[in-house]
Amino acid sequence: MMRVLRPVAVALAALTFAATLSTGEASAAKGSFVWLGPEGKSYLVENPPNGRCLTMQQRARGARNSTKTPAVLFSGKKCKGRAVPLAPGQQAPREAAFASVRFG
Repeated sequence: MMRVLRPVAVALAALTFAATLSTGEASAAKGSFVWLGPEGKSYLVENPPNGRCLTMQQRARGARNSTKTPAVLFSGKKCKGRAVPLAPGQQAPREAAFASVRFG
């Protein structure tokens, strides 16, 4: 009996793992998100995750949402404070500062 159950358990685990991988890919905002940091240096995130709050570690401004997913910029860390929507393909004014962002 144990010899029969082991292959079934391995197959189920493999299917679960495959489903998790495909779901993970679908939960990313396809494209890039670009912003300016200190001294005007550009920073980039490729395919940012949907639904998660990304908190900036340093001053951030002038965001450009080149993903296919809407983003929301927040004035405070941990997606708190004033929220400013940024549609796909939209760029915020160069001096528009933000402390965190969420996609989706």
